[in-house]
Amino acid sequence: MSNTTTDTTADAVNAPVLSKLEDGVAHITLNRPDQANALDDATINALAAAINQACDDTGTRVVLLRAIGKTFCAGGDIRMFETRLDELAELLDNLLVPLNKALVRLQTSGLPVVSAINGPVGGGGIGIALCADFVLAADTMKLRCGYSAIGLTPDAGSSWFLAKRTGAVYAKQLFFMNTPLDAQACLQKGIVDAIYPAEQLLDEATALAKQLAAAPKHVMQRTKFLVDSAGKLSFEKHLDAERRYMVASGGEAASHEGIKAFIEKRKAVFNNA
Repeated sequence: MSNTTTDTTADAVNAPVLSKLEDGVAHITLNRPDQANALDDATINALAAAINQACDDTGTRVVLLRAIGKTFCAGGDIRMFETRLDELAELLDNLLVPLNKALVRLQTSGLPVVSAINGPVGGGGIGIALCADFVLAADTMKLRCGYSAIGLTPDAGSSWFLAKRTGAVYAKQLFFMNTPLDAQACLQKGIVDAIYPAEQLLDEATALAKQLAAAPKHVMQRTKFLVDSAGKLSFEKHLDAERRYMVASGGEAASHEGIKAFIEKRKAVFNNA
């Protein structure tokens, strides 16, 4: 993952997933627009590799998930499934193992994640879109689960993230009935956090990612852990985790710079070491 440039060679441009690191933001882009960014084996392996690379790179402070074309992600590549029905169970297992590991890695990295849903999203694409801390959508965005219509069950974290955002009852209704939702309905139900005109979405998502990247990296990681672990630890243990992180942060340069900037009435500048 390069720091400031994008590889424009033919192989890179035609890759199913594009990645670059720019100003602390790891851009991970689905790049199968002619196939609605459907997830075949090459795309899943490339996506998992890009996520792992972003997590490994110490220069990464934020991850931005996006897609090229008019569709964010249609989910699994059903045309590929149809050609391999005799081995479908094994195929699905081989696809989901690396994807699941990468999604767990991303969730436990502590890195803030932004997603930009540029159009329709379904199936496993829902999990990829909703794994973000900030889910931004184009006004052309639509969501449809679709699993039960083809005799399959949710994957890629779609049932986890959708239930966390809407509650279990409504999530079950969406999965059972495959009810399509437009962008406004998704906003009202808390599935997405903001809607923008399609032509403005990427600029808005990039600006948000850069804003997050300007904050102290360890502070963002620790804060994400604390919020994500709320209710999983006892209150006593949660308070202890808050204390430990507060003490650790107080001994670091970022807090010293932030406090000085507050007193001096200027914007803090963090080195994100």
